[in-house]
Amino acid sequence: MEVRQASDADVDAAVRTLARAFEDYPMTRLGLDPDDYFDRLTQYQRLFLTGIGLPHGRVWITEDASAVAVWTTPATPPDVFAPHADEFTKLAGSRAALAQECEQAAGVFRPRNPIWFLALVGVDPDRQRQGLGRAVITPGLAAADADHSPAFLETQEPENINFYESLGFTVTAELELPHRGPIHYAMYRPPH
Repeated sequence: MEVRQASDADVDAAVRTLARAFEDYPMTRLGLDPDDYFDRLTQYQRLFLTGIGLPHGRVWITEDASAVAVWTTPATPPDVFAPHADEFTKLAGSRAALAQECEQAAGVFRPRNPIWFLALVGVDPDRQRQGLGRAVITPGLAAADADHSPAFLETQEPENINFYESLGFTVTAELELPHRGPIHYAMYRPPH
């Protein structure tokens, strides 16, 4: 499967893939209002992709858009989320305070130095377990290594840990998110 950097022309297809991939993800279920949940999730993925990933990070996609990886990089401005904070809060709806509380709890474990951060990776549910996630993540890891930069990611899905460990990440923190939320794992990969 060919992997390339995404462009604005890929937004609709990438958003569809990310929304399908995250439909039952523990953190999005916790952090987004259940009213019109899938629509909110789709809007969230579009905002993240068009407001952060494409203009300020790097995005890799398979040619058929069945897998997408969105990274922020050491060059991403530290306040990149600030202009979109109100929109993200609106999408969270009744879960906004809870989402913010979880964000603050998880944020304690994030590196303070510039880093390659795998912010989102999603594979269409119909295409999972075919190596596509690895395929779209690998170019970001290669770019991080070329920069002599570590990489970082977060997951709330325990079954993802072995996969990320196979890519060189190790769990550096584990915590139960507030209000009996899912277990949050912070994972770090030194430059190779």
